[in-house]
Amino acid sequence: MERVDRGDVAAGGDPPEVELDNADAVYEYYRTHRQPVVAAKGAYALLDLRYRPRVRFSSGARRAVRDLVRSGRPVVVVANHLTHSDQYVLAATAWRTPLRRVIGYTRVLAKDELFVDPAQRRKIDVMGGIPVFRGKDHGLRVVADAGRRMMDVSAERISRGDSLAIFPEGTCNEGDPARVQSIGSGVGHIVARAVARGADPALLAIGICYGPETRIRSASVHVAVPDLTLPGKPMEVARFARERLQSAVDAAVAAY
Repeated sequence: MERVDRGDVAAGGDPPEVELDNADAVYEYYRTHRQPVVAAKGAYALLDLRYRPRVRFSSGARRAVRDLVRSGRPVVVVANHLTHSDQYVLAATAWRTPLRRVIGYTRVLAKDELFVDPAQRRKIDVMGGIPVFRGKDHGLRVVADAGRRMMDVSAERISRGDSLAIFPEGTCNEGDPARVQSIGSGVGHIVARAVARGADPALLAIGICYGPETRIRSASVHVAVPDLTLPGKPMEVARFARERLQSAVDAAVAAY
C-alpha cells in the first residue's frame, strides 16, 4: 500500500489547543498532520544514543519485520507500559530494528497532557503523536465521543499507509511489571475500522523490561514475530494482542 502523505512538511496552519472541549478540531488537525520525516529520524537516532536498549528478536523475527515493512503493509505496534519513558525506549528500538524504515510514517497514541506545553508538543508532533483523552483523567462518559474520533483518525491513518504504535494497557503498570495488565477494546476497534477502510494491518508485539531496579537505560527489549493475520472482532483482537504482548514481555524479562 502506498502512503498518501509522503514528505517532510507538516500540515499548514496553527495547531489547535489540545483540550477535550476542542476535540473535533484536534482530531481534524491530526487526521492530516504530517511529520517532518528528516527531523523524526534525527530525533529517533538521538533517543537511541541516550537510551541504548538491548534489543533481541524471536527466531526469524528480524527478517519477518524487515519483509513486513518492505511490503508497505501498515504495522500496529503494541508495547507494554511501565514508565513515562517507554515511548523513548520504543523509539530507540525502532531505530535499532527494521522499523527504522517507517520512522516518519508512524503515529503514536499519547495522552493529551503531553501536548499542553508548547515546546514538548513540538517534540511529540515530530514523533508522530496523536492525543488521547483518557477516561481516567476526564471521566469515561465525557471522553466517549473524543475516543471514537481518535479511533477513526487512527484507523484512517492506517488505511492511508501509516503505521501506529500503541501502549494498549493505557496506563503505567504499577503492579507486577512482568504481567501485562488488562487491555481494553480500543486497539481492536482501531484495527477493525482500518480493515473496514480497506487496510491490511499486521500486529507487532514488543516487550520491555527494566529489571528489578527499573534501569531505564539499557532496557531489555524483545521483538516478536509479526502477526500477519488478525482476528475479526475488536475484543478478539484485544485478547490476541494481550497474549502476544505477554509472550514478548516474558522473553524480555528472561533476557534481562
